[in-house]
Amino acid sequence: MKKYISRNIEKNLLKLSKGFPVILVTGARQVGKSTLLNEILIKQLKNINYVTLDNFAARSLALEDPELFLETYPAPLIIDEFQYAPNLLSYIKIIVDKKRLEEFNNNVNSNSLYFLTGSQLFLSMKEVSDSLAGRIGIINLYGLSSREIMGKKEKLFIPNINNLKKEKIEKQTINNIFERIFKGSYPELYVNANMPIKTYYESYVKTYIERDIRDLIKIKDEVKFVKFLISLAARTAQELNLSEIARDAEISVPTSDEWLSILVNTGIVYLLEPFSKNVIKRVVKRPKIYFMDTGLASYLTRYETAEILEASSYSGAIFETYVITEIIKSFNNNGLNPKEYLYYYRDNLDNEIDLIIDYQDKIYPMEIKKNKNPNKNSIKNFEVLKNINLNVEKGIVLCMSNEIFPLDKDNYLVPIEYI
Repeated sequence: MKKYISRNIEKNLLKLSKGFPVILVTGARQVGKSTLLNEILIKQLKNINYVTLDNFAARSLALEDPELFLETYPAPLIIDEFQYAPNLLSYIKIIVDKKRLEEFNNNVNSNSLYFLTGSQLFLSMKEVSDSLAGRIGIINLYGLSSREIMGKKEKLFIPNINNLKKEKIEKQTINNIFERIFKGSYPELYVNANMPIKTYYESYVKTYIERDIRDLIKIKDEVKFVKFLISLAARTAQELNLSEIARDAEISVPTSDEWLSILVNTGIVYLLEPFSKNVIKRVVKRPKIYFMDTGLASYLTRYETAEILEASSYSGAIFETYVITEIIKSFNNNGLNPKEYLYYYRDNLDNEIDLIIDYQDKIYPMEIKKNKNPNKNSIKNFEVLKNINLNVEKGIVLCMSNEIFPLDKDNYLVPIEYI
């Protein structure tokens, strides 16, 4: 039996299950959605039922006779890969509303009735907003964070220097960091020690195209879609330029835009939006691209080992991607939407700040450097924030430094292990 790696989002799942009759867990394929629900809920609710719509017979019944399907698999019920039968939602709504009325009349409250998983976020969200508004709690699950891999509690990463100094860290070498970057964050690679990394990602890409992409778009040329994936992976941590990506993949810009939307909404790619706050006139409008799994990005860009990856010209971009995605997971695993807090800055004078955390009316500027001792040149662009009417806190440079160390009175080097 495979070992289960505890997820820091479990607490949020249990909290939502006491307030909403339906829970949706969504995220990229193989990030652990089904495992999370089975591990947590089956231990909590002994009589919970389970069905996967990967099973063709169950899917056919759900599509052809949804009422009989929900009678055959009564609540409380986990429905895995529910996007294959979105028509179920209107019938679930009827059952949920009837149950809520009974509870209201009897002055009782129960836990959730239905737990849904799906790897196609945008389809799920559209149907949910139409059918289950006000009745559903939504959890977005990413791959394992470094803290989950190490069995640590997921603290919300806010770069307040005084608070960071109170936390103890375990130092990692650059080789350790790049081994983790190269391996990525999919749970299977950590519970199955015999799984070859390259074999896993070969299978992942094949499965993703065959089971997610073909259901969403009619791909006439899978080779071009793979080229598109590779082109995006090569541009992780860069500003989005659809024209360049389309040219590389030999597709039109509208097709590139459509395919990017699918990658974003199936959890493969994250778009970090530019910071503006309506007070900065010169900021660029394009987001930056980040692959949510560094192992997948490394595989697509054809790096064979962690050592080759660390020595390559790609190492800075993939290091930045690792840091940004870890911080995204930090917010997400603590029940906060990263889109509301995390941004980057670039203006038309090419001043750039890798990450800005906008939290509780405070602005935290951050740079990300792979080296051990970045100099003051790495914080020069923090100056652009002094001219805006916002509460700007001390800045940090996340890097391979051995300790928190001041660059000047307002800015610090911070070891990467604090994320």
